[in-house]
Amino acid sequence: MVIHPEVFLAAGYAAFLIGASLGLDFLAHRSHVRSERYRTAGFTYHHAHDAWICPEDQLLTRSETDHERRLVRYRGRPQVCNHCPSKTDCTDSDDGREVVRAMDPWPHSEAGRFHRGISLAVALVAAPILAAVALRNHAPLELVVLGAAFLVVALTAWRLHSAFRATPANFPVPQTAPPPRIPAESLRMGYRKYREAKR
Repeated sequence: MVIHPEVFLAAGYAAFLIGASLGLDFLAHRSHVRSERYRTAGFTYHHAHDAWICPEDQLLTRSETDHERRLVRYRGRPQVCNHCPSKTDCTDSDDGREVVRAMDPWPHSEAGRFHRGISLAVALVAAPILAAVALRNHAPLELVVLGAAFLVVALTAWRLHSAFRATPANFPVPQTAPPPRIPAESLRMGYRKYREAKR
């Protein structure tokens, strides 16, 4: 029995859509990670103080929590940043260097869920195409090929849907406790020197 070329075209197109949906999800995640690294290049986050340490050993403390945009902003002290030898390479602001961190990790952010939803939609487009071709070409061997393609589509869509449901927006809930108090000495003398002096 000869399989109609339309069956192979539908199965191939379904495979292309599955590859595209998984590729979109992967690229969106990779883009998010690269964006985070670019924004904080050279800076180190200190969890105990909820602050960033710049390459010149100065602390950038939390200056604003933007709940609407789901961002936390950290800023260095202007009197330190404006006299820093690396200022021209770091920032053009006279208010101190700012570092912005997303409150929600990937894919809990709205952008992450949007991209994952697009990936799921692209995968689901393949199902009606396969069903339509199966109505036109329903010989046993053709149904086996289309059924195998449909199984791959269903498994991929189920995986993406499960991941989408498992990562609701803005989860985990950000902590509302105030950031810990940072000793004034560490702001004046630099974080690493302060830690060494405390030892």
